[in-house]
Amino acid sequence: MPNDVSAIGIGIVGRFEAVNRVRDEALGEGRQLVRLAATAIRALHRGEITEAESLLDDGRLRMRSLADRLAAHPSIYWAGYVQDSMKEIAEACIVEAIHGAKALPSPGELGVEDAAYLNGLAEAASELRRDILDELRGDRLDRAVRYLEAMDGIYALLVSIDFPDAITGGLRRSTDQLRGVLERTRGDLTLTLNQRRLESAIRSIEPSGPT
Repeated sequence: MPNDVSAIGIGIVGRFEAVNRVRDEALGEGRQLVRLAATAIRALHRGEITEAESLLDDGRLRMRSLADRLAAHPSIYWAGYVQDSMKEIAEACIVEAIHGAKALPSPGELGVEDAAYLNGLAEAASELRRDILDELRGDRLDRAVRYLEAMDGIYALLVSIDFPDAITGGLRRSTDQLRGVLERTRGDLTLTLNQRRLESAIRSIEPSGPT
């Protein structure tokens, strides 16, 4: 019996070591994907569209590769950190699509799970607040309005999804946070639009020149 136990133990330890190596690789790749997504979003804010697109192309390929490598390790795939990296990649890709007035990519096109996609959608909508404020400062009201409409559309979708957090990955909390961001942003945009209308009305009644 001792020999049998020893052999069993050696087998278990060997399998644990193999799983641990895969876990370490997944953690490392997940961190790289999160950084890549954040860098892409910063590039978008700076108007460096080509750079952002290149980063996101790389991110999508690496995300799919990671998912494929973890197909035989569902416990690692669903541990949380892989889903977090999916969420970040989805967020960046969605922001890029909205900036470019493109159709939003689907979860299947991005190679991410539905819950990660929806939470990425919520964070992408919140990220648009910064863009709207930038557009308002630059007096580009049409773009600010378009971004707010995108935020509205995303919120309308998310608030309609009513499933337990265990299925949606805590989407209810993300949606609640988005609602607060949306309300503040709508207030900022409404105030700016009203100010512009008032200024326009004042200019319209001012004398055009000496009489």
